[in-house]
Amino acid sequence: MKNKADEVIDASGCVVIPGLINCHSHVAMALMRSVADDVKLDKFLERTFAIDAKRSPEDIAVGATLGCLEMARSGTTTFVDLYYSEDIIAKSVEEVGLRGYLGWAVLDEQFTTQKGKPVKNCEAFIKAHKNRPLIKPVVAPQGVYVCSDETLMQAKELAKREGTFCHYHLSETRYEVYEYQKKIGERPADHLSSIGFFSKGDVAAHGVWLTINEVRQLAGAGVSVAHCPTSNMKLASGGVAPLPEMFTEGVGVCLGTDGSSSNNSLDMFLEMKLCSLMHKHHRWDASVLSAQRCLDLATIDAAKCIGAEKQLGSIEAGRKADLVVLDCMIPSMTPMTPENAVANLVYASPSHAVRDTIVDGKIVLRDRKIVTMDEGKFLKKAEAAAAELMARSR
Repeated sequence: MKNKADEVIDASGCVVIPGLINCHSHVAMALMRSVADDVKLDKFLERTFAIDAKRSPEDIAVGATLGCLEMARSGTTTFVDLYYSEDIIAKSVEEVGLRGYLGWAVLDEQFTTQKGKPVKNCEAFIKAHKNRPLIKPVVAPQGVYVCSDETLMQAKELAKREGTFCHYHLSETRYEVYEYQKKIGERPADHLSSIGFFSKGDVAAHGVWLTINEVRQLAGAGVSVAHCPTSNMKLASGGVAPLPEMFTEGVGVCLGTDGSSSNNSLDMFLEMKLCSLMHKHHRWDASVLSAQRCLDLATIDAAKCIGAEKQLGSIEAGRKADLVVLDCMIPSMTPMTPENAVANLVYASPSHAVRDTIVDGKIVLRDRKIVTMDEGKFLKKAEAAAAELMARSR
């Protein structure tokens, strides 16, 4: 190319990869890291909901910024979020300099703490943010357990009208599936298929407790699944999402971390490793999910799932300059050869090797230092905010 670069980054002794894509998160919950560990699901939910109910707009902003900083440091350049107050979260995303697909939570009014009607709040958020370069507004019907059919269909129509997609929780736990089946006589995915809710381009989070028929319904409708292995294992959801069957049937699959209260980490390198190990162990087959496939799930396959494969997920002419530089001259990445590079990226969990993070051609992390904001000053603020939130929640 004849054009001169504004800046040249020396990547000698490094590997350069496309920015990782986290396809399911609740980024503002980074302030709630480790608030409910080692307890059964009912106690986990009780604790996290109680704390979440006490959060202020400032807490949400601090949590979102904290989560974005963690992702920038661990090689994630794009993430898909599901939460309320996404207008606040959008400011944090832009301040740090990441790319956010932000889904405003839509649910029945009787189940929400939002002021006004959630679907209208979502619509207002979309209209106010749809032309921001780093923000892609998404419609996020939270799940069948808090969404009536009417709310679900309103969410679907809003997404269609605004040219975006729906992101929602689906069949995460056996309890969720069985209770819903008792209530209406159908499993969640079966019911959503029967009412015509599923739309091409949707991203369903978790998908642990799916039958093969439901997997085929997702494939037929063009719905992808964001697999969250760490969160599912930590909360003891039981079962393992049927990824091999999803691959066979043609369901798009990507990876997500979930929130920091159910994962404690937003590290997509760790997510790739645990994804591969979970399925190898479960299927008694070390070849069932290769390192290359897992890297694809966090890059090009993830980009396809969110409809951005022409912009993100690979290093090619014409793509967005979302890049991550990893330092290979460290013990855990040595030896590094062309033959073992992908395996090292997945199995060596090298988030600590991330040296530079670039989003949309702009440097966010340079030589392991955040350059878009004063990180040290912010972390002191986050510590104080977390302590205050915990004090209010006792």
